[in-house]
Amino acid sequence: MVNYLNNADYNGGFWLPNIQRPFVWNTSQIEKLFDSLMREYPISTLLVWRTKSEIKRRKFIDIYRDGLSLSQYQIPVDSTTKMLVLDGQQRLQSLYIGLMGSYNKKEMFFNILSGDQTSPEDTRYKFRFMLPEKAKFPWVSFRKIVDSNDQPNRQADKLIENVADDLDQDQINRIIDNYWKVHQIFVINETISYQELDSVDNADLYTENDVVEIFIRANSGGTKLGKSDLLFSLLTASWDDADEVMEELLQDLNSGGYSFSRDFILKCCLVMLNKGAAYDVQKFRDNDTKTDIVKKWQDISNAIKDVRDFLSSKTYIRSDKALPSYLALIPVIYFRYTYPHKWTQAVGIDTFILRSLLSGVFGGRPDSLINKCVRKINEQQAFNTYNMFDVIHQDGRNVDVTEETILHATYGSKSIHLLFNLWYRQFNYDPAYDGNLPEVDHIFPQSILKTIKESKDGNLRKTAAYPTKIRDQLANCMLLTADENGFQGKCDQIPEQWFSDKTDEYLRLHLIPENKELWKIQNYQQFIEARKKLIVERFGEIFDLSSQPRLGHASTTSASAIESSAAPDPKMESLSNRAEQKLSQLCDRISAASNNVAGFRTPNNLELAIELGRDDINIWTQHTGGSTELNYTPSQTYAANSPRNSGINSIACPTLVLGNQVEHWKFTSIDELVDFVNWYGQYSAG
Repeated sequence: MVNYLNNADYNGGFWLPNIQRPFVWNTSQIEKLFDSLMREYPISTLLVWRTKSEIKRRKFIDIYRDGLSLSQYQIPVDSTTKMLVLDGQQRLQSLYIGLMGSYNKKEMFFNILSGDQTSPEDTRYKFRFMLPEKAKFPWVSFRKIVDSNDQPNRQADKLIENVADDLDQDQINRIIDNYWKVHQIFVINETISYQELDSVDNADLYTENDVVEIFIRANSGGTKLGKSDLLFSLLTASWDDADEVMEELLQDLNSGGYSFSRDFILKCCLVMLNKGAAYDVQKFRDNDTKTDIVKKWQDISNAIKDVRDFLSSKTYIRSDKALPSYLALIPVIYFRYTYPHKWTQAVGIDTFILRSLLSGVFGGRPDSLINKCVRKINEQQAFNTYNMFDVIHQDGRNVDVTEETILHATYGSKSIHLLFNLWYRQFNYDPAYDGNLPEVDHIFPQSILKTIKESKDGNLRKTAAYPTKIRDQLANCMLLTADENGFQGKCDQIPEQWFSDKTDEYLRLHLIPENKELWKIQNYQQFIEARKKLIVERFGEIFDLSSQPRLGHASTTSASAIESSAAPDPKMESLSNRAEQKLSQLCDRISAASNNVAGFRTPNNLELAIELGRDDINIWTQHTGGSTELNYTPSQTYAANSPRNSGINSIACPTLVLGNQVEHWKFTSIDELVDFVNWYGQYSAG
């Protein structure tokens, strides 16, 4: 059957329709397939469509390599008879590579002495992809066994004659048996069967829509395809260029070290078209949805690429290693797609991304949260970071970034790479060679910490003094270049050795405590505590860790603030949002910001509210009559029964709702607001 693949002389040849996803099996899976065939295990019936339809198709891959482009295997559309494989691609592709080609330059070899009885879950007949020049007896080229015109006995005799080692009779018999078995299974028997859907002799029985439905049903029963693959199959059935444009977009997005997926792109398409974030086959069966995706593809892909560039340049998240959740980007992409003219003026988006990623609020199943964020963006026709945080809070998720959030990042986690991307700006997270990627390393080596034992509570049995969570915490990790962490680099050197010749600048970069006594292994715990303080100070510049963050209260600084400890750039946030942050320092917050209004209570127990997202400062207070001393007069006074800002409610501002006389004030600077609050905070109506 392998001879039918890519061969038009065999009933038009076997090909892959574009609805099929890329080949995904690794060498271990291929080797196990060959073992299954040798053990005469059934491998299921294939499903093939015989058609003359002008369907885009591609060849099976013979010379497989990581990162290859499927476009080079495309076949020109024609109306000739052809056989399109609907179910069985991974198996047929594996056989084609093993018998006719190679996998990353390695070819299939067979251990001709294998075949001992084993348990069902173990490998009995051993196959392995190897470089031909590295293969030595008992490994023989499997392709040569199958392709040979010699009888199996003669093949076995030739091999035995050329083996330098003396073989016993059992080994000789095993070689002969294996040659015959390979010949029987891969040359003589019809080991693989297929079911044919014939649209050539019976065109009315299987239309193109029928075949797409059959393909989905055949693949949705198992784990062969993900949901996005099934949805994409519906899209490609009516969009000839879908594979190519999707591949081009993913190449553009992932050229700098990211790993955006087709799954993510399809979810973005649904959200951009206001179809909701949840995957649903019915959405892609809707012709209007498919038409809209094709029509608006360029705008959608431009929005995704623009946010990807923003991510790299404005947040310094420059690698997939540092991106715990791609889904956190979808509300931002929606804003860029829907309101492109407002994109460049938006502020606080970097804060939204960083805090969302560090707090993990888009983990689990966030479809409902994404939809709520989209609705809020459409309500306001803007991206207001504070309101986005309020939406997240109302969804029962916590976007706070605290000292614990930072310090609980551990070795091997994406959150530690996210933090290090912000910390180590000068490191190259996009080298041409993956081996040059920066590496997270333990300051106090694991190998040494593991050897330290202690007994507790008088127990004679000693246990590890520093378990995994203590060894792997952020305070014991640093980022090194590949050279620094290589064979001739740090390796298992303790800090006392590694830091002994390092400059002050190097120590400051890695936030290493200056006290050299702390570099000694016996002072590990004191080192950790000292370094935690330095880390908190460093990230306090980004996330305002000087106090517990409050919901709806974002940091005053963007990611760029890590460059120095200078005051935050006032242009990064709107004036009202910065005023709200100042109020949180001067007053007690009544509740989280809601409906663009945040409520506070002064030391003398008076309430005031601020309208968020505005370029001036709008304050609502209880009735005062104004101050002639400070020349403060309200811009407007509202009687008890007069309507006021609809965002003022009984939760955020219980004394400012209808039924109470209130005043509205306007200020043009933070200084004016501070003077006013100082006065209002001492005011007494009596």
